[in-house]
Order: sequence, then C-alpha cells, then structure tokens
Amino acid sequence: MALLTPQDLEGLTKHLECNNDTIKKTTGMDIADICKQIYGTTLDGEKVGIVPITSGNGIITNFSSSLLTITEYFGLDGAVTEHPDVTGYYEAVSSDADIILMADDHIFIAHNMRNGKIATNHVCTGVVYAEIASRYKYADSKDILVIGLGRVGYAGAQHLVKRDFDVYAYDPDRKTMEKARKELGIIPYDPEEEHKFSMVLEATPNPNTISEGMVAERCLISTPGIPCGLPEDIGKKNEIDLVMEPLMIGVASMLYAVM
Repeated sequence: MALLTPQDLEGLTKHLECNNDTIKKTTGMDIADICKQIYGTTLDGEKVGIVPITSGNGIITNFSSSLLTITEYFGLDGAVTEHPDVTGYYEAVSSDADIILMADDHIFIAHNMRNGKIATNHVCTGVVYAEIASRYKYADSKDILVIGLGRVGYAGAQHLVKRDFDVYAYDPDRKTMEKARKELGIIPYDPEEEHKFSMVLEATPNPNTISEGMVAERCLISTPGIPCGLPEDIGKKNEIDLVMEPLMIGVASMLYAVM
C-alpha cells in the first residue's frame, strides 16, 4: 500500500465518524463491535506508547499525533514518546506502556507488552476491511470480489476464504494470482468478463481500478486504498456504500488484535 502523507492524515476523526456511520448503516455494527467480533477481545483503557521512527523516509508529519487521536478515540491512554527510535522505545517501556505502536517504511506494528502479542497493520487492515465488506446487509449472494492481492488484499482474501465466502480476486500480476489460487482457493476474476458484485474489497494504491461491470446496482466498496479506486461516474450511477479511511480503522483492528 502507498505510504501516507500529511494530507492523508487531516481530519481523521471526522473521516472515522463518517465511515462509522456508513458501517453501522450497512452492517448493523460499528467498527468497535466488528473488531470485537473478529478477535473476541475488548479494550479497557490500556496505556499505549507511540514511538516515532526516523529510519528510511523518516517521520511523517502528523502520524504520531494521529495515532494519539485514534487511541484516545477508542478510550485508551495514549502518549507519544519524547524521543524517537530506540530511545523512544526505552521510554515507552519504562513508562509502563501496555501496548507499543511504531512504524517504519516497511512495517507498522502493535506490540502488547503484557501478553506478547504482535499485530501488523497490513494484515489487520486487510482483515477488518474484508470483514466490513462481508457483513453488507444488502448483499445479493456469497460472492465477494477482492481487487489487489498485495499484503493487505491477500490478508483480506484469506480471511474471507476462512469465512466461507465465494472469493473472486484480481491482480495484474499472474504469479500473485496463481499463488492465491493455489494457497487460498480464490476464483480468478477476469475484468473483461462482466460479473457484478454487491461486496467489494479494493486494496490497491491505484485510482480507477473498479469498472462498471464489477459492481451491482447496490454495492458496498470497502477500501483502505489511497487514492480511491472507485471512479466518480460509477459512484454516481450506482447506489454505492463506500467505506474508505486511510488509518483509523486499521489501527483499531490492530489494537483489538493484540488484546
């Protein structure tokens, strides 16, 4: 998935509340309830240490403060460490943090210091966005389409297969498609062959990945992708329920995953 920019992190709370409204309207559950269902866990005011990391491309402006906003939104006691990197990690551990959040260019993790559980953002994001799509109240079948089989999409497809959905998937990389077919049992989807879905997980960093032949007249598109893969004209023609938020839903999934 694409790296976040400071612009992507603007107005996060408003984005989450808007998406939460859509999720509740289309699934009957809010994001916290969905995470509880996935992992069988609850949050109870845990202390979260947020450690800025300077390696690679360095600290993304607003990232740590955004994580602080998210932890507090879900009722946790968040704090950004004064120092980054190893010193920051030491600071978080020394301050008796229950959970540590930190990310570099390659991986974003939550680590529960009490039970040892570690969760990665790409897996947790794929799982929660897949689960949201799968709970669509207006779905017309068990067919669900996954677009993009990178780390996020693959995790989402795997989750849906375990939930006994008929998982169709598309990725332009043939080797990736063959791997998913063999390992997961997904049904390869050909965009040239019209097959309309009422549930879509879009997990790519590309625009306009969704064509008119993919979506039913009423459809839920669940996507953490930046930019959005839904073309504006298709969104206007069809009754599309769109869940798209760049960070908070995935982080919520991580926090519940390590409890």
